[in-house]
Amino acid sequence: MPDLQISQPDGDAAYRDWQHVHNVIIPTHVLSLDEVRERARRHHLEVAYLGEVLVGCSTVRPPVDGTAGTVIVRVLPACRRQGLGEKLYARGLERARELGAEVIETVVLSSNEDGLRFAQKHGFVETERYLLPGDTIPWIDMRLA
Repeated sequence: MPDLQISQPDGDAAYRDWQHVHNVIIPTHVLSLDEVRERARRHHLEVAYLGEVLVGCSTVRPPVDGTAGTVIVRVLPACRRQGLGEKLYARGLERARELGAEVIETVVLSSNEDGLRFAQKHGFVETERYLLPGDTIPWIDMRLA
């Protein structure tokens, strides 16, 4: 099996890869390339490849209130259950703590059953469920217990 390579996107090709994974996993909130570039200025984004194959991405939102950071991991459906999410999550958790997060949160689209199971397996518990304007599928905010 090829090695997993995880890095920050460093140009439009990598931003498009990050965008592709996000938009596959979150079809209710499709992002444009410009929106991805803007997120990269505010958050720590990473993209993951198994050899040359795109497998996932992650987002770490730094703490804004001094304590809570958000770690979001996305793995393409065909690439799940291989330990790739574990590696992305470990890196995201480490990065959030480096940025000063004392509390770790995540957010999962409620229709993403694999994502919910992954978060719960790692000790996250639901704190809030809500709809964004125009959405029909709720988002679930979760906190690491």
